[in-house]
Parts: sequence; C-alpha cells; structure tokens
Amino acid sequence: MATIQFIIQSIILGIVEGITEFLPVSSTGHLIIFQNLIGFQGTNQHYVEMYTYVIQLGAILAVIVLYWKKIKQTLVDFFPSSVGYQKSGLKFWLMIVLACIPGATIGILFDNTAEKYLFFPIPVAITLFLGAILMIYAENRLRTKASVGRDRDLNVSPRQAVMIGLFQCLAVIPGMSRSASTIIGGWVAGLPTVAATEFSFFLAIPVMIGMSLLKVVKIGGLAILTSQEILSLAVGFIVSFLIAVIVIQKFISYLQRKPMRIFAIYRMIFAVFVLAAGVAGLF
Repeated sequence: MATIQFIIQSIILGIVEGITEFLPVSSTGHLIIFQNLIGFQGTNQHYVEMYTYVIQLGAILAVIVLYWKKIKQTLVDFFPSSVGYQKSGLKFWLMIVLACIPGATIGILFDNTAEKYLFFPIPVAITLFLGAILMIYAENRLRTKASVGRDRDLNVSPRQAVMIGLFQCLAVIPGMSRSASTIIGGWVAGLPTVAATEFSFFLAIPVMIGMSLLKVVKIGGLAILTSQEILSLAVGFIVSFLIAVIVIQKFISYLQRKPMRIFAIYRMIFAVFVLAAGVAGLF
C-alpha cells in the first residue's frame, strides 16, 4: 500500500511539475508546497530535494522533443564557415553558455543557504506574491518597449545573454520562477516576449541538467535510493514530460495573443491561500 501511495504522490507531483515548469509561476515553489501538503518523503533526507530537480528533466526533455528541429539545425550549422558567425550554432550555444554563468555561480554559492532557509511553503508563498508584483511592473514598463522585430528570432547578443543570465540569478529563490526571471531579463534586454520565452526554454536545458547532477551528487548517487524511490522518480519524470509537451505549445500560443498578467494574478491568489493554510497549521 505504501508503494501505491508513493506512486500516486509522484503522479500528482509530475502533473504539477509538467504544468508549472515553463509557466512563470515557479515549478520548484509549487513542488515544495505540494510535497508538504501530501506528505511526500523519502528514506534519505535529501531525496525530496533531489526529486524536485530530477523530475524537472522530464519537462526539459519536452523542450528537446518539441524544438528538436531547431536544435538539430544549430548542430548542422554549428561552424560559422557555412552560414556566418551570427547564424551559426556555435554563436547560439555560446550565448546559452554565457547566460548560464551568472546563475550557475550564484546557484553553487547559495544553494545550501536557500535550501536551509527558503525551501518551505511560507517563504515560497511570500516570494510568489512579491514576484507577481515584479512581473506586473516589468510587463507594464518593459514588454511594449521590447524589440518589435521577428518575435521568434533567437539571434541573441552577448549583452542580451548576460542580462538574461543575471536575471536568472533570481531563480535561486524558490517561488521566484526561473521562467519569469529570464523572460523579464529578456524584456530588459530588448527581446520580444516569445523570443525571450523560447530562449528561456533552451537555457533551461543545461541549467536543469547541471542542477539535477548537483543534487544527485549531493544525495550520494542514485545507487543509495530504494527501488520504491527510483520507481517514484521514473513515474514523476514520465508524467512531467507528457504534461509539459502539451503546456509548452499552449503557453507559446497564449503569449502570442495575450499578456502574462494572468499568471501574476494567479501567483497572488495562490500565495494568499498558502499563507492562510500556514496560519491554519496545515504546514
């Protein structure tokens, strides 16, 4: 019975992850809250934290599948000699690496501090609310001022890559949202919304792979997990992948027509409910 309950919990968390990973609502924050609500635990004290990051790879796999044609093209045109530096895969992936550096540095330096003080429902709820205010402000002030060129043009400059990378540092705070942070960074850098969002998708590939490996090493490797924990991890991974495939396509379609404000409003409402649940002693 315990195994069945563990699998059901993992399915729930996989659905939560698949829905929230690429929306600007913080997947890590939602996973922390739902893990506490349903009492999700492992035998190792760091298992839940590792699980939070590893099942996000399922959602990242959805990006690779959906954008494989574009990824493949960057590999085919990798060397500048065939298409020129600006259109080469080398330039594209160099910009991804450049954008990763600030977040990777902050993540390594402050990961343990964030885990100790912020990986709890109430701090997450506060960050969700404050991050929503930042989203509304940024969209009102910056979205319409961003470049009006081709909305899906991912020809990002080094300055833009660094700017997005600096904003991604905010995502070390659970509840802030890596997606929201990088999209706001894209606006500041002058990118249209869809281009900023898709660059955020590609940026998530090395970021989440790196964070997941870091958590696996921190826990002591997958070999120390029980068969039940490994099964739970696999279920969460598969479910998050399947849900993310649907959500990514719907999200891009939505952004082409409507503002992100609705997600900020949702964050505020959800944060209030979480704070109320905390006052009621549910956490």
